[in-house]
Amino acid sequence: MGVAEMANGLTRRSLMAGCGGFALGGMAPANLQALEAQAGGRLGFALLDTGTGKIIGHRMDERFGMCSTFKLPLAGLVLQAAERGELKLDTLLPITQADLVPHAPETGPNVGKAMRIRDLARVAQMTSDNVAANLLIKQLGGPAGVTKRLRALGDKATRLDRMEPEMNRVIGNDPRDTTTPRAMAETVARLLTNDALTPASRKLLGQWMADTQTGMRRLRAATPPGWTAGDKTGTGMTKGMPNRVNDVAIFWPPKGAPLVAAAFYEAPGHFPNSRPQDEAVLVQAMQIALPPSLQP
Repeated sequence: MGVAEMANGLTRRSLMAGCGGFALGGMAPANLQALEAQAGGRLGFALLDTGTGKIIGHRMDERFGMCSTFKLPLAGLVLQAAERGELKLDTLLPITQADLVPHAPETGPNVGKAMRIRDLARVAQMTSDNVAANLLIKQLGGPAGVTKRLRALGDKATRLDRMEPEMNRVIGNDPRDTTTPRAMAETVARLLTNDALTPASRKLLGQWMADTQTGMRRLRAATPPGWTAGDKTGTGMTKGMPNRVNDVAIFWPPKGAPLVAAAFYEAPGHFPNSRPQDEAVLVQAMQIALPPSLQP
């Protein structure tokens, strides 16, 4: 099932009627716990079979800082708002010097110009552009407005409290700007496989995810042979805090319902650069959760 087929709008009920689902790794919780112990740090993981509703994982209901993974549901909520007539995707939003924050690969060169809401949603998802994300958050009523829309979507856990880049500072048990692996996986599934969005919007969001290149060494490195995938990464390397290496992905099989994975990893300390071994933890987590028949 590719992006276009996924957008046909099958509900969970019809998916369950037409597909028996996949036998997700039965030993996954214990093996994920062992992986966490070996790697150090804290690992949260959830893998959802959208065909059966079965979900497996580790620390699935514990809170983790989202970092930029929130930009995936943000883009979906923007598309939903457009469908409802609350905004127009072709509306041009001005980009000013005052809007600039670190990591603005697409909006930075356009200071003094304007970009369409559609393009801002695309670059927020695909390049994690922070200015684009902030402009979109404002269009949805600020962080509180985004959280309210998530609640209406059925997500009782995910919350956005601050803008970029402040939202990346999640210390200790601070619940601000956090989610749980279960909540994020289920929200992404609602946006991409249920009727929260129209088929056209599901197709567009799924295509943006598939075209995103930032997570090829994370969950997508465990894509089963013959499947296609898309994702949204999140990374935090704030001094004085553990590095955060996150990824949320969807995996489309050649036939049947997709799988959705959400992984949040807090490394065993702060490191000045991204470490390959931290990304490898996410790959290993996905491999553990998949049945042997789907191993790459």
